[in-house]
Amino acid sequence: MANVTEIRKGMAIRQGSEVVVVTDVTHRTPGNLRAFVQIGMRSIKTGKTSELRFASGEKVEVVPMMTTKMEFSYKDGEDYVFTNPENYETVTLPAELVGDCKNYLVENGGVTMIFVEDKAVSVELPSSVILTVADAPEGIRGDSANNMQKPATLETGVAIQVPLFIKTGEKIKVDTRTGKYMERA
Repeated sequence: MANVTEIRKGMAIRQGSEVVVVTDVTHRTPGNLRAFVQIGMRSIKTGKTSELRFASGEKVEVVPMMTTKMEFSYKDGEDYVFTNPENYETVTLPAELVGDCKNYLVENGGVTMIFVEDKAVSVELPSSVILTVADAPEGIRGDSANNMQKPATLETGVAIQVPLFIKTGEKIKVDTRTGKYMERA
């Protein structure tokens, strides 16, 4: 059992009879009232999200999580299929669970998958990925002052700002946390 003030985003806790993943934690101390912790959570069984308030001294049961290195294989309709490179087992996740990670998933790209009680609950990307520029308009000659940028569409369909010298077909390194161009690859 852990104090509710020690709970962080991404942890799994037992709420009643089911296990939930913490999506948001806010510690509040309103005026002269008692402090409380408001936790946003998502059920791993149903996928429903909810919020709950705890007094700051309450205890909650933390559920152990397991991480596994996986590779993105392919998109099957709206679902995403990942493969464990060690034993070739596959895990299929719905688009809601993959979230914004889908903007940086390329075939055979490595990810870290988090499991709670043998059920995948989230996907974590590496801090940067190398992607191919699918479409980038030509830069205008003489527009090189002041670090000018232009929009470019990457192979995954996401559009980011890149320097004017980047051309269609080039490989670039993108920061997955901010979605910004880092350098040529």
